[in-house]
Amino acid sequence: MAIKPTIFKAALSLADLDRHHYADYALTVARGVTESDERMMARIVAFALNADERLELSAEIADTDEPSLALKDYGGRCQLWIEVGLPDPKRLRKAASRADEVVLYLYHGRQARIWLDGNRAALEDIRKLRVMELDPLAVKELAALADRTMDIQCTVQDGRAAFAHSGGVVEVGVERLL
Repeated sequence: MAIKPTIFKAALSLADLDRHHYADYALTVARGVTESDERMMARIVAFALNADERLELSAEIADTDEPSLALKDYGGRCQLWIEVGLPDPKRLRKAASRADEVVLYLYHGRQARIWLDGNRAALEDIRKLRVMELDPLAVKELAALADRTMDIQCTVQDGRAAFAHSGGVVEVGVERLL
């Protein structure tokens, strides 16, 4: 019998000043058995940076062909495929064949830079791909706040996401690497 993912509920109140997008989202986040709190929170950051009424968080179950997040048009065609972590470049190439745009969010710091350097040639060939890096220390700080039910207030401005919580604010910097 397979172990089921842990379900987290996040009420996200978003003010994206860069895109003039203001909305509240009730997110159900299925954290896979092998998924860390850091990765789960990085997925929530990726959601906040790309928020849309049609953006969906995929269930994080191993061996799936689904993206971490997907934005599909009303006909079901994938407009935006979002990956979080250090996927195989073949997965990203396949994603580019199935979506209009692919965005990869890295959050591992030095390990991500090493991974990127080792895969740069293969990644540069994927024309629809953008590689972004989330501030790894900020993601770690957000992971410490992970709870089964979360109320999250996020303001996106100048490409940075500020997450307010009872103890203050965690500001997540975002840098384009490719």
